[in-house]
Amino acid sequence: SIYEMFGNECCLSTGEVIKVIGFKINKLIASICENNEVSRFSAKVELPLNFPGLYKVVADKTPYVSIEEITRKVSIGPTRFGHPCFYSSEDIKLASLTIKHGEQITFNSVEEVNGIMTVNCGVVRNNQSYSFTLPLSQEGKFYECEDDQIYTLKEIAEWKISKCRNRIVKLSSTLHTWDSSNPLPENFDGCLVLTPVYEVQAVMKFRKDIVHILSDLDIEVKDITDCYDIKSFLQPLSLEDVFERTSKEFPMVAEIMERPPGSQKPYNFLYTGKEIVIYKKFQATRVLASEIRSDFPKRHFLIPMSYKGKFKRRPREFPTAYDLEIARSEKEQLHVVATKAFDSPHKELFSVSVGDQFLVQQSQTSEVLYEGRKKLVDVLACEQILRDTYKKVLIPMYMEGAFVEVIHDKKQYQLSEICKEFCLPFNVKVSVRDLSIEEDVLAAMPGLKFEEEITDSYLLISSANNPVESWEIPVYRLNMSVHLLSKDVQTVVPPVTKKTVEEISEEQYYMVRRYENQTLHPPPRPPKKPT
Repeated sequence: SIYEMFGNECCLSTGEVIKVIGFKINKLIASICENNEVSRFSAKVELPLNFPGLYKVVADKTPYVSIEEITRKVSIGPTRFGHPCFYSSEDIKLASLTIKHGEQITFNSVEEVNGIMTVNCGVVRNNQSYSFTLPLSQEGKFYECEDDQIYTLKEIAEWKISKCRNRIVKLSSTLHTWDSSNPLPENFDGCLVLTPVYEVQAVMKFRKDIVHILSDLDIEVKDITDCYDIKSFLQPLSLEDVFERTSKEFPMVAEIMERPPGSQKPYNFLYTGKEIVIYKKFQATRVLASEIRSDFPKRHFLIPMSYKGKFKRRPREFPTAYDLEIARSEKEQLHVVATKAFDSPHKELFSVSVGDQFLVQQSQTSEVLYEGRKKLVDVLACEQILRDTYKKVLIPMYMEGAFVEVIHDKKQYQLSEICKEFCLPFNVKVSVRDLSIEEDVLAAMPGLKFEEEITDSYLLISSANNPVESWEIPVYRLNMSVHLLSKDVQTVVPPVTKKTVEEISEEQYYMVRRYENQTLHPPPRPPKKPT
């Protein structure tokens, strides 16, 4: 049987032995959904996995009848997405505790305990976690819990669509302006029913790459697993698989079976068939930065702490008085100028005019007269800068105005100094580019907003044949497969590490921020006007 794979014809001969290593969703068929049902008038459209946008998943109303069915149909694994949550319609009595009906159960991993396959689970009660195991034989009605996270279509395809089921999703953010090539209606913000189209991932005995076979390919196959030595096949590993290996197994030599898509620097040297040395796995800190510009889209970067360029401060903008309170620090007094007028409804509080300058002091409460009654409101105490004096004023915290920071600091800072001395977010411009980088992309930016420090997972690699320099490659943002070689590493000490500024997409930017902030409490909302 001859079929086309990525534009190339491939031949599967009669008698060819294929080792199936996985099933993967190749694309999604989407239908517009109304009231959790497919609209009768909705045309089906084909969406690639890289279709832009962020989505929320709608909890599946169909129950699972056993723990075994959940483990068979739902992805459970060590990564961020591999911890699905369910609740039981009835109490589950265990030796150590009773799981109440409706209580959220997190499924963490599957393992064998005393010859019995079980799932490691957890519940949270009064901010305290309790761990327990459930056997796969446990029966009942288990329903999917609501999920308030947002995902890309690729993440949903990999982790959030159960086998033999569809998935309803709600569009959360489009990330891109609509154009005529978009298969969805203009201004669409509703729900979609996603039906997966699968492909089979396989390896063949005399090929070193991974073969992708569409699931609708018309061929007949026979299962010969029990009578064939499957160890004779190559074992593909993703970067996540490599990262899960113990530290004692490093360094290791590997050959690339499937290169990263595209040719983005610095990963364009990673091609299929290339042998690499993977020295170690580690966590590293990066500063997440965004280009300062009013139009869309903005560019986003992950900057290593070793970046050797220097920065000068740029003015920050504050949309409300409440943002001034958040940005205020003990290290230096915040000096701002108003760019939008505000008329205070209370004579006790100050009305702001365009051009007014203030030194921000502190937040406090103040008594105002509102509809004949006295009320306490949150205010920001400031000093208005006049020509030859200062005037103490109170600005309502709920004020929706606009302020721009006045910068007096002319010093040039290293990245590490900024992270140590100031609170992020922080606005800067490159004043001295990093000369160790061939093309310092940050130097061309009119301004950068340092959003936050993030910690991410990396592998340190180099070329096996000519290890002149080593590279840090991100585990969760680089889609690449390798297989390990039984070769000795020539030198255990890695060559000089060439750290780079990594540019990330809009979707990756939202994902990085989501991962970093999902354990933090959201900031308090600004006070409302008194009513």
